[in-house]
Amino acid sequence: MSYDAIIAGGGIVGTACADELARQGLKVVVIEPGALGGGATAAGMGHIVVMDDSEAEFALTDYSRRLWMELAPELPEEAEFLPAGTLWVAADDEEMAEVRRKLAFYRQRNVSAHVLNERELGEAEPNLRRGLAGGLLVAADSVVYPPVAARFLMERARRHGAELRQGRVTAIRDTEVRLHDGCTLTAGCIVNATGAAAPGVQPRKGHLLITDRYPGFVNHQLIELGYLKSAHSIDADSVAFNVQPRRTGQVLIGSSRQYGNTDPSIDARMMGWMLERAAAYMPAIARLSAIRGWTGFRASTPDKLPLIGPCPGYRNVWLAAGHEGLGITTSLGTARLLTAQILGRRAAIPIEPYLPSRNYDTASH
Repeated sequence: MSYDAIIAGGGIVGTACADELARQGLKVVVIEPGALGGGATAAGMGHIVVMDDSEAEFALTDYSRRLWMELAPELPEEAEFLPAGTLWVAADDEEMAEVRRKLAFYRQRNVSAHVLNERELGEAEPNLRRGLAGGLLVAADSVVYPPVAARFLMERARRHGAELRQGRVTAIRDTEVRLHDGCTLTAGCIVNATGAAAPGVQPRKGHLLITDRYPGFVNHQLIELGYLKSAHSIDADSVAFNVQPRRTGQVLIGSSRQYGNTDPSIDARMMGWMLERAAAYMPAIARLSAIRGWTGFRASTPDKLPLIGPCPGYRNVWLAAGHEGLGITTSLGTARLLTAQILGRRAAIPIEPYLPSRNYDTASH
């Protein structure tokens, strides 16, 4: 069977790419071995956030967040879209200096943000412990339930002629994809959106836990400023305070990071450490009833930026992977950048920082 584009992977990035390519008139098929929106998509927090670790990270997250805001009115209720905002929590004066740096960075780039002092922080989030120095509120950030968002994108793609096929990809060539059942599909372009299984990407394990329903316990996505140190640690296990409100009234608690651990089972030591960190910021969280914990694998690259563009060593294979913990946020922007490249059009933001050929050979991995 022949298509204009074959997309390997039916997570949030793959379905976003399918939606964008199909809406541009291409004949698209998505190949997914499991549940649509499963894998890392189902395991993620669904935090849509603008980040400032680098100019390239900012450009993609800011662009993508604007696309999510445009899409939000179309999302079904089950997607649980919540404009909760992000509150970066500063524990001391040193971290308040980081708050001021972030504030200046965002304001210079027309992102609305404002500083909260200790009293204002306590009023905004009464369950935070007293004595924290303050925080930075980025009100336009939001939360979405990723599996439903992925299914919505795929359904919209199908309305434009895209197909979904259950199957496991066993080989990708320049113009063909082979499936485990022996079937071969051909296409003018092939998009590898398989997350941590894509070339040039390493898995990074994380844990999450969700509670029973406690409406009003937390109002914003809360993240300690120390999270940035955790996210950049590549040689040691780490945890950080990262708590999310859900429209259901549940509280989603994160986060942890582990390299070199491909066991999907829950690590009791890591889960306990993560919950201790959460309780250090929100003591009352220890009294909440947890109903489920799980793990997932972020798709990580050495420079913390995704791979969006032609796969080195191939003529017609494209990568859309390596988004680390920002796959939900950047999925829509990734789809736009990739589609622009495939169709030979100018992208909305510079594509060079995300090209897979930028600093290492993905084809050899």
